[in-house]
Amino acid sequence: MKLIVGLGNPDAKYNFTRHNSGFLALDFYLKRKQLAWEKQPKFGAVWARYAETLFVKPQDYYNESGRAVRDFMRYYKIPAKNILVICDNFDLKFGAVRMRKKGAAAGNNGLKSVDAAIGTEYPRIRIGTGDDEKRRRMGDVDFVLSKFDAAEKEQLPEILAEVEQKIDEFIG
Repeated sequence: MKLIVGLGNPDAKYNFTRHNSGFLALDFYLKRKQLAWEKQPKFGAVWARYAETLFVKPQDYYNESGRAVRDFMRYYKIPAKNILVICDNFDLKFGAVRMRKKGAAAGNNGLKSVDAAIGTEYPRIRIGTGDDEKRRRMGDVDFVLSKFDAAEKEQLPEILAEVEQKIDEFIG
């Protein structure tokens, strides 16, 4: 069994914000695969299942995402190496997609929450949302909660298709 987790914030006001890149990636993936989210939440998360893979969007706020990850992990007895977490990263240039087998939270509070819940030995995909000029002007919190501009939105399908490919490789 594999667990794919997208990080984001649950309220509609956060749709198409940088911090919801993980949610966007899973929504894109499920749509392309013609899969649907289950109607009933489980362990405080929106979820879907296809064969031996679970897809999860925790419905706690971003900084508390670890609880749902831990609950799915325990219930389904999924080893950390079979859990893939997808998140934004403002230190990466917009559009960059980086996958690692394990790593540090590097200041990402969602990853810090997951690390505290299950440890650090899980793969992760970081989606670059960086724009140094906007970030300096807005500050970090406002920047990650800001919506993608029109030019960035145009690039999202290509970026999310790259994430889709990495998810497929992970699932095997």
